Amino acid sequence: MPDQVQHHGGTMPRVAFIGLGNMGGGMAANLAKAGNEVRAFDLSETALTKAEERGCSRAEDAAAAVQDADAVIAMLPAGKHVAEVFRSSVFGKAPASAILIDCSTIDVDTARKIEAEAQQQGYTMVDAPVSGGIAAAEAGTLTFMVGGNTDGFERARSYLEQMGKAVIHAGDSGAGQAAKIVNNMLLGVTMAGTCEAFVLAQKLGLDPQVFFDISSKASGQSWSMTSYCPLPGVGPETPADRNYDGGFAAALMLKDLKLAMEAAQSVGAYTPMGGEAEELYQRFVERGGAAKDFSALIKMIDDSWTPPA
Repeated sequence: MPDQVQHHGGTMPRVAFIGLGNMGGGMAANLAKAGNEVRAFDLSETALTKAEERGCSRAEDAAAAVQDADAVIAMLPAGKHVAEVFRSSVFGKAPASAILIDCSTIDVDTARKIEAEAQQQGYTMVDAPVSGGIAAAEAGTLTFMVGGNTDGFERARSYLEQMGKAVIHAGDSGAGQAAKIVNNMLLGVTMAGTCEAFVLAQKLGLDPQVFFDISSKASGQSWSMTSYCPLPGVGPETPADRNYDGGFAAALMLKDLKLAMEAAQSVGAYTPMGGEAEELYQRFVERGGAAKDFSALIKMIDDSWTPPA
């Protein structure tokens, strides 16, 4: 267990946590459970009440949360929110000694800009987006991909380890975001391919379980096939077995694919499969699938998708 939580009679580390959504709520609760004094802020009253029930104290706003903090952690929807919160409520309000950790998934350019601004104001900041979803956020088994200098990584690591099972230094500023969106582009592409394969297999008369047994042990094997099969009743339990509820929402996959396509354009990378996956998920979201798990794409591919009433 990291040094920060081994306090007996001493002062508990003070952590400001900004953004208590599906992911942030579980993450903040795990920090409180690990022995930190967590001061949390969110615009949602419901989220704040839930955080209090799970051992956090509420702050009246983000600026109040970061006062006297040893660490400031943010989990926000997009780059514009991260820029707004850090510029208006963190820089100049949090002590210069605080380590700033942004766990949001945002564009690489904004991450680098905000981290550069943090440095200019005397702060050490890292980008540390996560992989693992809501269940892993609750269980404290997330994977963190961290961008920033070695000092920032080492200072952030003790807090991140209390919320995750793996904390990996991806490289300099923005590298955590780059790793996250490239990984999720690959995931979106392999899931789309896996959905197509199951639909084609069934139309060719193959039993889905038999096809799974073959492909999961053959060269077509992927995580999307073996660990997250998009068909109910095949392979380990997945959101497909729960009517595609829970898991990783299609709207979030689309967000990550859009970030990946923007990043590819900015560096002149040719990503035709990523572009195709983005188009498929865009169509699925427009047809009412935004809140369903991203593996529900199979319903559109086999043309049996009916939007929720």
